[in-house]
Amino acid sequence: MSKRLTDREQLLSQLNHLTDSEVEDVLDYLVRLETKRTRIVRTDSGEDDLLSALSGAYENRRARQVLEWETVRRRADSFVFVQTGPRL
Repeated sequence: MSKRLTDREQLLSQLNHLTDSEVEDVLDYLVRLETKRTRIVRTDSGEDDLLSALSGAYENRRARQVLEWETVRRRADSFVFVQTGPRL
């Protein structure tokens, strides 16, 4: 059990040294992990076949891809903003 606490303390120490944008990336990753975990629980509980078919539809895959592109674009914009400062 002490090993687990040490890992948590090490993680906390590393988080304290990250920039704000890196912390946002870590939070995004954690949200993805939680979403994945939720999907696994839902699948195990007997998800409806129609919902499974619709979630894999081309339009939904495309929408997820566009959302990912938008996330990357926003990160790039915020990175440029941090480097150059606000435009007046």
